[in-house]
Amino acid sequence: MKEKLTRSQERVLHLLQYHDRAISAQSIYSELRDSENSVGLATVYRSLDALKLQGLIKALTLPNGETVYSVMPADKHHLNCLNCGKSLPIDCCPIHDLGGQLAKTHNFQIYYHTLEFFGLCSQCQQAS
Repeated sequence: MKEKLTRSQERVLHLLQYHDRAISAQSIYSELRDSENSVGLATVYRSLDALKLQGLIKALTLPNGETVYSVMPADKHHLNCLNCGKSLPIDCCPIHDLGGQLAKTHNFQIYYHTLEFFGLCSQCQQAS
C-alpha cells in the first residue's frame, strides 16, 4: 500500500512529471524556490528519497557524480548511457514471472520492480 504524499512530495513529483528529462535536486530546488510554493533544499532531498522508496521516481548518477531524477513510468525498463545520460526504453519485461515466483516462494509482497542496464549508447561508443 502506497503512503499518502506530503505537500512537498507532491510538488516535487509534479515538477518531475512536467519535465520530459531527468533533472537534479538542485534544479528542482531552484524551480520550486522561484515559485510561490517554495521549499528548502533539505526538504527536496527528503521528498526525493521518499518518492524513490515508493517507486514513483528513479535516480541515475551520471559519470560526473551528479544524480538526476525522473518519474518512474509504470512497468518500463531502460538501457541507460553512462556518458550522455540517454535512457532507452525496453519494450518487454523478462522478469515479471520471476517476480511472481519470488513473491510466492518468500511470502513477500512486491510493489514494483525496476530493470535497468548501464553502459554506452551507440553514439557515445562511436565518439570514444
